[in-house]
Amino acid sequence: MSKDSLVQIAINAREASNKLQYLTTEDRSFALNRIKAVLEDKKRDIFKANEQDKQNADKLVKAGTLSASLFKRLDLESGDKFATMLQGISDIDRLPDPIGQITYSSKLDEGLELYRVTCPVGVLLVIFEARPEVVVNITALALKSGNAAILKGGKESILTLTALYSAIQSALNDTVIPPNAIQLVETREEIDALLDLDKYIDLVIPRGSNSLVRYIQGRTRIPVLGHADGLCTVYVDKDSDLDKAIRVVVNYPAACNAAETLLIHRSILSSHLLPLVTALQNNNVLLHLDQESLSQLPPSYDTSRIQSCVPKDFDTEFLDLEMAVKVVSDVEEAIQHINSHGSKHTDAIVTENEQIAKRFMQGVDAAGVYWNASTRFADGFRYGFGAEVGVSTNKTHARGPVGLEGLLIYKYKLCGNGHVVSEFGEGKKKYLHEKISVFQDF
Repeated sequence: MSKDSLVQIAINAREASNKLQYLTTEDRSFALNRIKAVLEDKKRDIFKANEQDKQNADKLVKAGTLSASLFKRLDLESGDKFATMLQGISDIDRLPDPIGQITYSSKLDEGLELYRVTCPVGVLLVIFEARPEVVVNITALALKSGNAAILKGGKESILTLTALYSAIQSALNDTVIPPNAIQLVETREEIDALLDLDKYIDLVIPRGSNSLVRYIQGRTRIPVLGHADGLCTVYVDKDSDLDKAIRVVVNYPAACNAAETLLIHRSILSSHLLPLVTALQNNNVLLHLDQESLSQLPPSYDTSRIQSCVPKDFDTEFLDLEMAVKVVSDVEEAIQHINSHGSKHTDAIVTENEQIAKRFMQGVDAAGVYWNASTRFADGFRYGFGAEVGVSTNKTHARGPVGLEGLLIYKYKLCGNGHVVSEFGEGKKKYLHEKISVFQDF
């Protein structure tokens, strides 16, 4: 696609974004329900495309150019994945309208009222890998929040993405939503060109590998919402319950919110280490143990899936059934380790000591800090957001799992009656700055 064509895509998205500002809650709700209905009608075509993508991807896995974990995320047919995707649309539709919410108000003078009101970001550029259902999740979140979106998925799922996008466009043609509110691009080169268009695109949301996110962050002037790593840690404290520790630590599929590192208090090595290691081994987790934990294993223990760790293991997002294990002396060392090696995503402590838990939760610098709960809860759907656009480790307005609220900013609306600044000052009017009890209808 030519550069001029890509500029036109961005312009079309901006124009669609401007039109979305005037649509009602009912307009957007109708569009979401129509999208859900058409996706259901087109299910057979979508599955056929997904099957072809999986066949093509299987060859890449066998050739060693695509990981097994990415291949697993590609599948849209297994279990209730498709039904869950559709349910996500309904869940988002049922959420309160996030647009036009008054978050601050002040009466500055008689007849002069100030309101801070939520509004859409504008145009989103969302780049993701492997998971084809993301195109539906993002579409629903974008339209509910009044944003236009340009989407780029992984090349390994291009046929599925095209089928899903075709269904979405068919649905939008039956609504007042401009079809250009949701657009799809296909190549890395197209993304490179779009990343230069900060005049038209307001926010970039990359969802994928460390290398993808870091590439995007270093390539554009447009604000980027996302996380480069999902380096999550579970610290098992000296006052932990062993059964709880096993449940929390072993809850470990290959995902960005799965724990990569296990920290264990030195004083409980004799009671906790072997049961934890055995539970992880029984779930086919490859372990990277530090020297102290390795020395605690019985001489006869099967170490075929155990390695001696190296320093880089504690800075690695494995994205597979692997975990690094380190012994620490106390919660302070655990906090220091996490803040030095973690990615500010999600970290957890297992302990029955409330004071230690509070110390951990205050000291760890992460978007999510958990007490006696799996890091796998770091998810917009599980938080009750309906779905998530991604997870942000940024220290900005949106942090952690980002749902509708993360796709909104605000504007200040000032309603007066010919008021001017020169009326106020020494010997003149004074600002009232009073709370407003009855809001104007915007």
